[in-house]
Amino acid sequence: MSDMITADLVDLDLSAETKEAAARALAERMVALGRVTDLEGFLADVAAREAQMPTGLDGGIGIPHCRSAHVTEPTLAFGRSAAGIDFGAPDGPADLIFLIAAPAGADDAHLTILSSLARQLMNSEFTDALRSAGDAATAAALIRGDETPTATTGAAAAASASQNTAAAPVAASTGTAAATKDAAPAAGERPFRIVAVTSCPTGIAHTYMAAESLENAGREAGVELVVETQGSAGFTRLAPEVIAAADGVIFAHDVPVRDKDRFAGKPTVDVGVKAGINRPADLIGEVRAKAARGEATSGSAPATPVERAGEAGEGYGTKLRKWLMSGVSYMVPFVAAGGLLIALGFAIGGYEVKSAPSVLNHFVWTQTDSWAALMFQIGAVAFGFLVPVLAGYIAYGMADRPGLVPGFVGGMIASTINAGFLGGLVAGLLAGGVVMAIQKIDIPKVLRGIMPVVVIPLISTAIVGFLMFVVVGKPIASAQKGMTDWLNGLSGSNAILLGALLGLMMCFDLGGPVNKVAYTFATAGIAVSSPSDSAMKIMAAVMAAGMVPPLAMALATTVRGKLFTETERENGKAAWVLGASFISEGAIPFAAADPLRVIPSSMVGGAITGALSMAFGATLRAPHGGIFVVPLIGNPFLYLIAIAAGVCVTTALVVLLKGLRKPAQQASAGGSAGTAATAKEDRQPVAA
Repeated sequence: MSDMITADLVDLDLSAETKEAAARALAERMVALGRVTDLEGFLADVAAREAQMPTGLDGGIGIPHCRSAHVTEPTLAFGRSAAGIDFGAPDGPADLIFLIAAPAGADDAHLTILSSLARQLMNSEFTDALRSAGDAATAAALIRGDETPTATTGAAAAASASQNTAAAPVAASTGTAAATKDAAPAAGERPFRIVAVTSCPTGIAHTYMAAESLENAGREAGVELVVETQGSAGFTRLAPEVIAAADGVIFAHDVPVRDKDRFAGKPTVDVGVKAGINRPADLIGEVRAKAARGEATSGSAPATPVERAGEAGEGYGTKLRKWLMSGVSYMVPFVAAGGLLIALGFAIGGYEVKSAPSVLNHFVWTQTDSWAALMFQIGAVAFGFLVPVLAGYIAYGMADRPGLVPGFVGGMIASTINAGFLGGLVAGLLAGGVVMAIQKIDIPKVLRGIMPVVVIPLISTAIVGFLMFVVVGKPIASAQKGMTDWLNGLSGSNAILLGALLGLMMCFDLGGPVNKVAYTFATAGIAVSSPSDSAMKIMAAVMAAGMVPPLAMALATTVRGKLFTETERENGKAAWVLGASFISEGAIPFAAADPLRVIPSSMVGGAITGALSMAFGATLRAPHGGIFVVPLIGNPFLYLIAIAAGVCVTTALVVLLKGLRKPAQQASAGGSAGTAATAKEDRQPVAA
């Protein structure tokens, strides 16, 4: 580690007041030493990583970090702030800030050293020594492991890690159990055994911090805990016999767990990586409680943060959003496949195709009408899954696999009684809630083995079916009919205002929850064999508005490239295709780096496009496809004009706002950093 940090990369009197200013101050030291070639480009990559998840940790630590093409060699910079800087940690500001810069192609040895440092940050003796260091050289020596704090062993581990790069993380990833010498199990009783997997988007810091935190908590709890770290330096799978012998599993991750099916059939706690760092003892307690209740889950379906029920301490609103997004994320592929097949059936065979006889009994290979009917009928079957899938995976997001059966059954009942998407939402929430309530009951040990397979599905399905058929189904069906009638009655200024509102929602978070609410609202209207004209206008407005942000960013990087970094200009090339394909997420790298300019500009353009699409009376039967389904659009020429208008407005606003920022940045820049900023002509950051 001797070449990663020197005294020149240490600032013991960091005066920055924000995390952005702190990252800039430390990055400027890297630039001065030639470790970073493009200050603004590197800071853009840091900002993009920070946008994924705050890098503040309990104990007053901030660890902004990223991989970047602008880094020439792995580098650490350290700053100590007397006032503290908010990096989003639950316990308050950070006074110890580590800026970790890794090249885009860093080798495993360097990444292993960085992961060893990340583990050391969980050692209070190490951090206390840094807080008391009197000069930059001492602090750098402590981080390198060249100096050991008096009466502590914390930094000694860092020294060992720097001499033997693979030691700490490899021990964890190959399945070496946390020491259990502090445990005191009863005589003749083996300790409880847990296997864990930790991973984070970058795989440099949080992955290994969570592993260290879990191992420490395991020692204190008297359990055998083995961690597999799936980081940037790769991972070595836990031995099958270690997994087989485990009594429970902890997943602390923010990216999908690789080869998750290895852990099938074990009591499992599934949380974000920061939960593994901040509350490891709670996670151990949770998995032991699940094992005591006989709960077993499958590791076959990789979970993402959006699909999990939420972490302890999260508000109900946050958990509800995650549950609903879980259902929507699984439903969207059915919408796209079914909707496009139905739309193609109409395009080839006309609207009378909906009355065609079943292709099971009447299909002529050489007749176009038969192929049109085939596509329509396959699409109609796919659409029939929408409400059950929505309800089933809302319940899955709440209660994992036990929620699937009552969720799907409740969703099918909602379809049967014409309760539609509102019924599916309610059925999913009811199913998840009922299963979660049943799981809290203390079941005799002899029955625990059949709980997930027989008892929970039986009882929960019966309860959900009763509630949907007898209690809530009819009122929800009436509400669904009322909403449909209201949409069918929209015209004139009301329709234009609705188009503008949907355009704002589509561009607010670019594929996030608000965007998905607008999209689901639109697809719900066309998820029938004979959608109304109003429903098809809404679908057209939603898709048009969703295409605006990425197309506008692509155009802006083309007409005023000097306002953007080289990386942004490369992202702009991809944004042309993403925008044309109705993938709003193509604008996320731009929005993450410069949200105050990109998001409002996109919302204005999206609102204009949505309103114009409604005013022009454009209709759309397909739920996806972008410009590739223009032949299926009613009034296609005016529809494209609406999109072009929104793109031009958003582009003009982004260019204007970024251009106004340039003089202010140049005026505030000073020294060599100011010269560099001027030379870069106010390049804006971009997400990696």
